[in-house]
Amino acid sequence: MENIPEQPQQEATKEVPATPEITAPVSAPESAAPGSAQIAVPASLIDQVIGQERAVEVIRKAAIQRRHVMMIGSPGTGKSMLAKAMAELLPKEELQDILVYPNSDDTNNPVIRTVAGGRGKQIVAAHKAEAKKKTQFRQTLLMLLLLGIAGYAIITMQLLMGLIAGAFVFMALRYSTPREEAMVPKLLVSNDTKSIAPFIDGTGSHAGALLGDVRHDPFQSGGLETPAHDRVEAGAIHRSNGGVLFIDEINTLDPHSQQNLLTALQEGEFPITGQSERSSGAMVRTEPVPCKFVMVAAGNLDAIQGMHPALRSRIRGYGYEVYMAESMDDTPENRQKYVRFIAQEVKNDGKIPHFDQSAIDEIIREARRRSNRKGHLTLKLRDMGGLIRVAGDIARQENAPITTAAHVTTAKKTARSIEDQVSDEITRHLREYEMTVVEGTRVGRVNGLAVTGSDAGSVLPIMAEVTPAQGASGTVIATGMLKEIAQESIKNVSAILKKFTGKDVKNIDIHIQFIGTYMGVEGDSASVSVATAVVSAIEGIPVRQDLAMTGSLSVRGDVLPVGGVTYKIEAAAKAGIKTVLIPRMNVGDVLIEERFQSMVTIIPVDSIEDVLKIALVPENSDGFPIKLKKMAMRSTAMIAEVPAINPSTA
Repeated sequence: MENIPEQPQQEATKEVPATPEITAPVSAPESAAPGSAQIAVPASLIDQVIGQERAVEVIRKAAIQRRHVMMIGSPGTGKSMLAKAMAELLPKEELQDILVYPNSDDTNNPVIRTVAGGRGKQIVAAHKAEAKKKTQFRQTLLMLLLLGIAGYAIITMQLLMGLIAGAFVFMALRYSTPREEAMVPKLLVSNDTKSIAPFIDGTGSHAGALLGDVRHDPFQSGGLETPAHDRVEAGAIHRSNGGVLFIDEINTLDPHSQQNLLTALQEGEFPITGQSERSSGAMVRTEPVPCKFVMVAAGNLDAIQGMHPALRSRIRGYGYEVYMAESMDDTPENRQKYVRFIAQEVKNDGKIPHFDQSAIDEIIREARRRSNRKGHLTLKLRDMGGLIRVAGDIARQENAPITTAAHVTTAKKTARSIEDQVSDEITRHLREYEMTVVEGTRVGRVNGLAVTGSDAGSVLPIMAEVTPAQGASGTVIATGMLKEIAQESIKNVSAILKKFTGKDVKNIDIHIQFIGTYMGVEGDSASVSVATAVVSAIEGIPVRQDLAMTGSLSVRGDVLPVGGVTYKIEAAAKAGIKTVLIPRMNVGDVLIEERFQSMVTIIPVDSIEDVLKIALVPENSDGFPIKLKKMAMRSTAMIAEVPAINPSTA
């Protein structure tokens, strides 16, 4: 980061102290790639995947050996694309059609047969043709018999008897002769049009769609019932026989379905039965149906906790587990891969113009911003693909022959996430009711910063107040829907308070309030803000309100790095805040939009002493630095008083 002072040095005065202006770095992407129109798009899906080299290697190995794979990572990192690519890579084998036949011995136990792919339709067609011939012959015979009865009745003038006899014969033949169409087999799985292994996406399937089902029959008697075998429906596990079954968010499957899925993986076959206990189909159970598939399971990190332990053990024992990367190094080679990704998105969409070099550079710059890591490019390519398509739509709307940087810049304002839009709305709401203060000073009030979703920042006002203890000892009371990590960070702040105030906190209650946290607070990035607010409240020293801060705080008072600093800084700028304190280790992660660069000054800090020196505005400006120094010396003295451990007795 350019123009960042090594350590902010300034004397605190009664006036709001000035801060050195810092300009966020905006370096042009070092890419010499041509426009996307000149980039060749690979034909195979596996070669189109970028940034997931380890996952690609695993998929190639797993395809050759027909191993199961579980991919864990953030949405949009290419899990479904890799699963489809695996279907292309599976060894070419003879695909099978699966037929279900009626069972003359037990109608509730249909018979399963497998034939070569494409033969199933021929067999069913031949059976239908034979059944049609028999039906036509029976109908012709019945018609001749009825005509004979009618003729005899007319000749003998016994029309009533002839009518009764004709009805009797018709009903007798109708219910006594077999229904030929009921004996025609049903084609459960057809692979006649597939040249590669089947790929079936079973994400979100209920038990019947995943494991197969037997349809309910409203007419269960009287000769009108549908044959049991004709009501059998194949599940995703059967349709993926010989191919790939992909299940995203694997933990959303209920335990019963996961247990049956495990059985199918182990046995390679699974009978179809009715999934509803109240349905007539529950009485039907087919012979085991082949389902020798390769399973590719996917999900976020929480998917591991929701998985059936035996199912995960099966995948680990007979396959691979892969964690999907969320970013890749910002190197010339990887930037060239990003150019190819743009070309792929343009080709796959088919309705947007190609990107010129300026548009490519802007996309790569946005990829840097969204990575939230210095020297990296984001691999959340679904979101980046959405930005590419919106930019292309804008270019098409303007009848432009090619997409430029101006279109991409406009698209970034248009293709904003819901969280970003909500954050802006909340900011306007807080400013309207003066809940976000950006001028003057206040005691016990700090403008913290937070991230909403994955790409939106927001200003998080934090207030602190000190009251006499109501119980035997003082407590820290925090409100604002704090979640587990946020609550733990408040406990760490207690250690800082004892260190920097030197006061007995056993006799006071410290109240901390997070303002406007309607969706809760998680993480420890507000701990610097909390500590500053509490120190201000205890010491009665005002805090600058034109300043916001973010950072995690160790129990030793070190300011540690946090995520989303770029979005937090931009949120502060939009709220009218002039200065932002960030951890020094996050300096390389800052890549704010050009329109915000002149609106905000960024100051890196290393410790809570740095934060307090800049944020607090004491009345005794001459004595405040001395007091801070005594705080640090008090901490050092406390450490020195700890008795050393004798190695010989340890």
